[in-house]
Amino acid sequence: MKRVNQLLTEGASELIKRANVHDNSKLEIPEKELFDEYTPKLKDCTYGSDEYKEFLKGLKVALDHHYQNNSHHPEHYKNGVNGFDLFDLIEMFFDWKASTERHADGNIMKSIEINKGRFELSEQLCDIMRNTAVRLGYDK
Repeated sequence: MKRVNQLLTEGASELIKRANVHDNSKLEIPEKELFDEYTPKLKDCTYGSDEYKEFLKGLKVALDHHYQNNSHHPEHYKNGVNGFDLFDLIEMFFDWKASTERHADGNIMKSIEINKGRFELSEQLCDIMRNTAVRLGYDK
């Protein structure tokens, strides 16, 4: 009778495990030094801009390591988001939200739209992410 409750609790447990280790690789070489250098620079640039893309080039070594060690990034899989499970997707969504908070002009709705093209996301998936952002009040 409480089976769905049990299953939802299993899912919540997986999310808590992921929350506890999220981006731990950023505290390791080669990521830490490069993220320490570039994070302040990224704050004042617009996500997806030419300046942003140039900063990503400077972060390439760190990003390659980061993507290899963190499955919530489309770059982790040969087939991008199609390699995801639901937990990767949820973690990616909240990672995108946190990222918007690190940019002076960050906006989750704008990020979803940019990443739709960047990662070849379906309109249906983008609608689900936009609906989630609205439900959580992130669209304001």
